[in-house]
Amino acid sequence: MKRWLGLDLGHVRIGVALSDPLGLTAQPLKVLQSQGTQQDLIAIGQLVDEHQVSQVIVGLPINMDGTESKQTQKIRDFAGKLANRLSIPLFFVDERLTSKQAERMMRDSGVKVENQRGKVDQVAAAILLDSALKGAPLTEVPRA
Repeated sequence: MKRWLGLDLGHVRIGVALSDPLGLTAQPLKVLQSQGTQQDLIAIGQLVDEHQVSQVIVGLPINMDGTESKQTQKIRDFAGKLANRLSIPLFFVDERLTSKQAERMMRDSGVKVENQRGKVDQVAAAILLDSALKGAPLTEVPRA
């Protein structure tokens, strides 16, 4: 089974997406309200166990010019802590423009702006997970 979990990590919310058991498609799963690093690590670990996930894909926010920001380093730090807690591989995928793409998809499907809060995060997670499933370049998250 090739079930993958996709994460769009934010300050306030974590968008979560899950692949089908064959690893062919990605669907939005849920949005976790961030409860702090330790609680977020536990919640993600529970999702990994519950859905029998074989690997995790974490969106890495890279600037449009290819440089990294303070947010990129925060995501790298969190993903490293998550990698140390889980016994499955974690990979980064470039998440440039996934939130904008998610907003556009929701707007085009008729979702009102006031109903988009939070849902955008899980749709963005599905977009980045889908790109990984379709062969986007992945970088393994190093373990400490």
